[in-house]
Amino acid sequence: MRLLLSIKAELENVTNLVPASDGFEYFFKVQCNSCHEIHPKFVSVNRLQEREVKGGKGSTAHFVWRCGTCKRESSAKFETAFPPQPYSSESNGQFAPLVTIECRGLEFVDFDPRGIWKCIGVDSGTQFPEVDLDEGEWVDYDEKAALPVGISEIKSNWARA
Repeated sequence: MRLLLSIKAELENVTNLVPASDGFEYFFKVQCNSCHEIHPKFVSVNRLQEREVKGGKGSTAHFVWRCGTCKRESSAKFETAFPPQPYSSESNGQFAPLVTIECRGLEFVDFDPRGIWKCIGVDSGTQFPEVDLDEGEWVDYDEKAALPVGISEIKSNWARA
């Protein structure tokens, strides 16, 4: 099953919010499709790290997980042909696609945006390469535009792609 992660946020004078690097650690809540148990903690998934899938005849995935309840192994793989889509100021306050993930035996049910992102000043083009969303929001000042900048109220939505 393919799942599409969409995000929405309140952007103040910035646009093109996207993870700062290809090695960004995404944090997801995972649910087993077999027994419907939800793992109690967020798990991290990285687009650059692949693991071998048991019984997959040499196939790999970005995330391989064994359910603690039913012991079934599941996997997930980012669709690498589609890099993360920047969240633009035109989408401000509305859901817009971020990434698509192929899931086998599991579903992701939540997303924590913690980590380092990057964005650009809407009017000035000022680069903000280290937007830390560990606290769920970020504020700064765009010297070139003489405007406050910020990101807040980040929400996520999972849907079948």
